[in-house]
Amino acid sequence: MKESLLDILRCPLDKHELELEDAEYGDDGEEVVGGDLVCTECGERYPVDDGIPNLLPPDMREETPA
Repeated sequence: MKESLLDILRCPLDKHELELEDAEYGDDGEEVVGGDLVCTECGERYPVDDGIPNLLPPDMREETPA
């Protein structure tokens, strides 16, 4: 995912902004391939795996196979 996507992504629980933490970048140094998106209000964490942010609510994330 491009880091510029953070301008439009919001926490699905409370609609506040998300910050990128523990970012891992791809070979080009521009694509985020890993890390966590963290809500600035509630603190909920959403993983970024293989460049795809998983914005499912926590209870739904547990049931979804990887």
